[in-house]
Amino acid sequence: MDIEFNKNEDALKTLCYNLKQRLKKVAQGGGEKRMQAEKEKGKWTARERITKLFDPGKAVIEIGALAAEDMYTEVGGCPSAGVVVQMGYVEGRICIVVANDATVKAGAWFPMTAKKNLRAQEIAMENRIPIVYLVDSAGVFLPMQNEVFADKEHFGRIFRNNAWMSSEGILQIAAVMGSCVAGGAYLPIMSDEAFIVEGTGSIFLAGSYLVKAAIGETVDNETLGGATTQTEISGVIDHKCKDDAECITRIRAVFNHTGHEEKAGFDRIAPAKPKLNEEEIYGLLPTDRSKPYDMMDIIKRLVDDSAFEPYKELYGQTIICGYARIDGWSVGIVANQRKIVKTKKNEMQMGGVIYSDSADKAARFIMNCNQRKVPLLFLQDVTGFMVGSRSEQGGIIKDGAKMVNAMANSVVPKFTVIVGNSYGAGNYAMCGKAYDPRLIVAWPGAQIGVMSGASAAKTLLQIKVSSLKAKGQEITPEAEAELLKEITDKYNEELSPYYAAARLWIDAVIDPLETRSYVSMGIEAANNNAKMKRFNVGVIQT
Repeated sequence: MDIEFNKNEDALKTLCYNLKQRLKKVAQGGGEKRMQAEKEKGKWTARERITKLFDPGKAVIEIGALAAEDMYTEVGGCPSAGVVVQMGYVEGRICIVVANDATVKAGAWFPMTAKKNLRAQEIAMENRIPIVYLVDSAGVFLPMQNEVFADKEHFGRIFRNNAWMSSEGILQIAAVMGSCVAGGAYLPIMSDEAFIVEGTGSIFLAGSYLVKAAIGETVDNETLGGATTQTEISGVIDHKCKDDAECITRIRAVFNHTGHEEKAGFDRIAPAKPKLNEEEIYGLLPTDRSKPYDMMDIIKRLVDDSAFEPYKELYGQTIICGYARIDGWSVGIVANQRKIVKTKKNEMQMGGVIYSDSADKAARFIMNCNQRKVPLLFLQDVTGFMVGSRSEQGGIIKDGAKMVNAMANSVVPKFTVIVGNSYGAGNYAMCGKAYDPRLIVAWPGAQIGVMSGASAAKTLLQIKVSSLKAKGQEITPEAEAELLKEITDKYNEELSPYYAAARLWIDAVIDPLETRSYVSMGIEAANNNAKMKRFNVGVIQT
């Protein structure tokens, strides 16, 4: 291997190490002292509960582990948005689990907590997979109630989704393993079956202090809404469990007696590892995000047997399209080619840019995958669509619209991996968050924004300088350089995949070697939804 390969390898492995350190930190929730305090009450932590629920030795992926990172710092932060969301297997069935982390502000709901819960429900609804709620929450974080309570995508949407899933026959199981108060009390009761842990679980619309203030009644929380009250007197909860262990065992029993959903029928054969060494991805991906490389080198280290069947290989070469398998599952891959390509017309096309011919090719390929019922995998490293008079006269907007239309109307499940750049309209065309990928993840060196940091900073600097001059202020070259640095630093921070992950623009930042697991589990989950709509593209200018 050459020096450049080694430099790339060191850089990406360092980024992956830093990622693992971040994940270790958020896994500590509110810290060791608070975790110990929960254990002294006889409770498991949120992550321990999920681990005990899932089948041992089976694959697990996490959604939104970095949600709310570096947010809410004025109140001490909210690691992982105070809730853990993981996809795994219970009694051999793939499902998603939502567990409040009581070590983080007593499991209170911050704005990002609500957004993360809604994302978990979205995954369950899209894929028709069971969802389990392990409830241990003090309710809405009152200082931020105006950002959690009343809007369409706020707290109340969760109960709307409860009702919709119930009507659709999507299994919902809830376990009250700690506090469950106020509006949050409706979540377990709107689930299909509910459990409560004796001594630690309680559920009521108003706690003892609020009851005293509202109606003057003096009552303790256990009498008000403890396990005995809610299972033997009110009948609100179905089952009482003596501790967390029994509760988890009984949830598993529900899965053991539940029928199976009709499958969508996505094709799968025996899985195979890539023939080429997956770890070579670390050295093949340039640290310089503007440097060209051959995306096929990456693809062949992600797919089974390193086998890839290209579609229109010699046409529209700045987008690679073709068929492959990941962990046995058939996939149609749409990937940005990052090397500079030479066309048959003896023209040079820049890597990572979408041209008219590549957009046309991608649109046709996406339609073919829908016709054949093949899930789509988008590998993004895109700087945008080609600009200039020649492109405009060639109909780049029309051809780009064809691609976006076909992608947006796809009925097969879509998955997006942001390998490198994800800029501007390229993010949209390559199935960004706005286009409902079943899962969307990024590698640690990814960048997500309207344009690159350098381009954006220069544009923003021009606007700022013009504004200052309009006010009669002169700016020295030194001050202009300082201002450029300030703007560049801020914009680069916002390009970071961690910035996107904190706001749930992406589901996770992952090590490249985890890509196959995320895609495979995503397709397996999607295979549970046999209710696929008919594929039909909208109006496209020809």
